[in-house]
Amino acid sequence: MLSRRRFIGSSAAVLAGAAMVSGRAQAAAIPEAVTATAATTQPPLPPAGGQDYQPVVTLNGWTLPWRMNGDWKEFHLVAEPVVREIAPGMKAHLWGYNGQSPGPTIEAVEGDKVRIFVTNKLPEHTTIHWHGMLVPNGMDGVGGLTQPHIKPGKTFVYEFVLRKSGTFMYHPHSDEMVQMAMGMMGLFIVHPRDPSLHRVDRDFAFLIGAFDIDPGSYMPRVNTMTDFNLWTWNSRVFPGIDPLVVAKGDRVRIRMGNLSMTAHPIHLHGYDFVVTGTDGGWVPPSARWPEVTVDVPVGAMRAIEFVADVPGDWAFHCHKSHHTMNAMGHAVKNFIGVQKRDLVRPLRALISPDYMAMGSAGMAEMGAMEMPMPDNTLPMMTGYGPFGPLEMGGMFTVVKVREGLAPGDYKDPGWYQHPAGTVAYEIEPPAAEAPRASDRGAPTASPKAAQRGPRGHNHQRH
Repeated sequence: MLSRRRFIGSSAAVLAGAAMVSGRAQAAAIPEAVTATAATTQPPLPPAGGQDYQPVVTLNGWTLPWRMNGDWKEFHLVAEPVVREIAPGMKAHLWGYNGQSPGPTIEAVEGDKVRIFVTNKLPEHTTIHWHGMLVPNGMDGVGGLTQPHIKPGKTFVYEFVLRKSGTFMYHPHSDEMVQMAMGMMGLFIVHPRDPSLHRVDRDFAFLIGAFDIDPGSYMPRVNTMTDFNLWTWNSRVFPGIDPLVVAKGDRVRIRMGNLSMTAHPIHLHGYDFVVTGTDGGWVPPSARWPEVTVDVPVGAMRAIEFVADVPGDWAFHCHKSHHTMNAMGHAVKNFIGVQKRDLVRPLRALISPDYMAMGSAGMAEMGAMEMPMPDNTLPMMTGYGPFGPLEMGGMFTVVKVREGLAPGDYKDPGWYQHPAGTVAYEIEPPAAEAPRASDRGAPTASPKAAQRGPRGHNHQRH
């Protein structure tokens, strides 16, 4: 799934880029750039030496490999146009890093000295801001304020010491409105120096984003402020978002960063959890609070933890109902209660023989209906479960808790097999009671009168 590319420029240009930071000769040898285009969740990248930690699993993403150069960990990010599959049947032409949007997750350890090479393959200049991280001012990545912009074809170097552990993000601070709307973002995970601190069995992470892409087109509208039609986790929507697979008894952490234009109340079925991290750092155990829904503000992150002690397929989604839909049209009229059957024949003659009358009884019928659509778009709700259409899209996936999974097993185990007698079921309603015959010709009491007891009080007959 991963490949390597060597970006070779003139030695003078590379040395100049390195000299802007430190003047170290060893920084001139740019490490190979690893790239990936797979849209599925890749296995975690275990530490290849040095400090131990539990690596994260990036939902529908991957972790960027690094190399040691003396006592520096070196990474290479390449800002470039990418093609991202939003879900099967739809692709978007975005900007990202190393072949994907979001870019690869960077993982390191508190106290590490990191050197990050950034090569710009975009048609315009860029920078990288290390969101939430404590870095020297000249490494903060605000183009024009703390550094020159990285021109197309150039490579800059960022160097800093990781001063605290936690969940952080990276994104441009250069033509930010366009570049973030095009998908330029990534996660930066810093593990504690003490491997016993904040330890969990499975550690998941993803970024929340949004796009406005017209049906039949491939490019996001970068000027959109609020009317997005694709709400994504790591630039994917359901049914393209992979499940979070965990073993029964595991302690699970889910880290969520929000670089969209609105807050998102993220809800987990089947469990309550505690909030253990924010963009400011770890929440002390005495200050953690229980939730089943946590709001993730714009430009912030939240980490939640729970013990997966109940097997099943548990829904995990944003609780803004429009955010669990795909490619919504905001100008669609509400026809609930309007009988359009009589209009079908004349409308088919005027519009298309394939015209269908829909929406008179809600939109649920769209979940099971396969209708012709423009190229490169998705139905509003799609995806099937073991009992039929799920009628969801957007920010929705499933936490699959199973017994007997090995610690490193993240393969989709399929749908949960419910024990007998544990699934909600249909029953036949009781038969209507036959009307009573009048007694000796006396008139039959009205239902209202039959319910009246002494002194006019109502009572129920059992």
